[in-house]
Amino acid sequence: MRATPDLTGALWRKSTHSDAQPGGECVEVAHNIPNLIPVRDSKTPHATPLTFTPHAWQTFITATSSR
Repeated sequence: MRATPDLTGALWRKSTHSDAQPGGECVEVAHNIPNLIPVRDSKTPHATPLTFTPHAWQTFITATSSR
């Protein structure tokens, strides 16, 4: 099992589309952590986030953007 990375300096952002949803819940992503893309649920920001390599994240975004 990998150690949880230090994300205290993470600058989280979420889609502006989430503001249109009731409650504004959305997935949040931080892009300022070197070699890591952390992703979390805005409803539970203190839970352990999922983490992706930049390559894996880009592959995910490319695959889901075409749908």
